[in-house]
Amino acid sequence: MAASFRVDVVSPEATLWSGEATFIVARTPEGEIGIMAGHEPTMGALVTAAVHVEGADGKKTTIAVHGGFIQVLDNQVTLLTDRAQIVEGDATEARLAAAALAAIEDEA
Repeated sequence: MAASFRVDVVSPEATLWSGEATFIVARTPEGEIGIMAGHEPTMGALVTAAVHVEGADGKKTTIAVHGGFIQVLDNQVTLLTDRAQIVEGDATEARLAAAALAAIEDEA
């Protein structure tokens, strides 16, 4: 069994997802970043895209995020985003949900 680490996905309204994970994939302006337990401390920007979380229980969760930041420190990952939504479905649906989150800002 792979080692796990703490993950928190936080928006101004609430903590959207919180728990133990074995793997995360997020998108930054430089490309995708994969995080596993014991990852080197990192901080970076997030772009509007899907974040894939493999929970320690084996459940896979996809979260559409509208930009933000990712911090990896002491076996804990925090994703801070102004808008996010848990998505039911595949990566295509997650990309569509992320684009819809971005469109909310364009309308404002």
